Amino acid sequence: MKINSAEFVISNSDVTKCPKDNLPEYAFIGRSNVGKSTLINMLTGRKSLAKTSGRPGKTQLINHFIINKTWFLVDLPGYGYARVSKSAKKVFQKFITSYFSKRTQLVCAFVLVDSRHEPQKIDLEFMQWLGENQIPFSIIFTKADKLSKTKLSPQINTYIGKMLEYWEEMPNYFITSSTSGLGKEEVLNYISEINSQLKIS
Repeated sequence: MKINSAEFVISNSDVTKCPKDNLPEYAFIGRSNVGKSTLINMLTGRKSLAKTSGRPGKTQLINHFIINKTWFLVDLPGYGYARVSKSAKKVFQKFITSYFSKRTQLVCAFVLVDSRHEPQKIDLEFMQWLGENQIPFSIIFTKADKLSKTKLSPQINTYIGKMLEYWEEMPNYFITSSTSGLGKEEVLNYISEINSQLKIS
């Protein structure tokens, strides 16, 4: 898939105010500081489409971007270590849960995981919740360039082993680097394949 256009549409914390268009949506979510904004910018080929920040928890709203006029990329708030109050985290959790449970346009969620770290309880529990609620998702391992090839493969295999303690089979996954562009073609082709099945060009 070639990204010809990528435009910001709307930010909000109310699912009922999300775009009314009946276009497929692909949501990106992960722990704070997982590299979500830079990944989105890498995938779309736009350096500042999603706002990046050295401060975790910058994304605090549901952000819709329309891609090629045919599908929405949805940037969701990170969870975990954002430097926000407990009350703010509860608000985030509420509208994130609301988005996943009510947004019928959602086709697939991409759960971002930092490839450098051991499996985190918060990620495993979130994916478990997605599974229990029958929400299709794939895993995107980020920051692969931060590990050598000899360390990356064992790290991913460790994660797969942990997932298989809870899942009958490993969910679909991608290994990416926003620095080198690794995984860009695979992720976009995956979205393209789903859109083709939905008869979205």
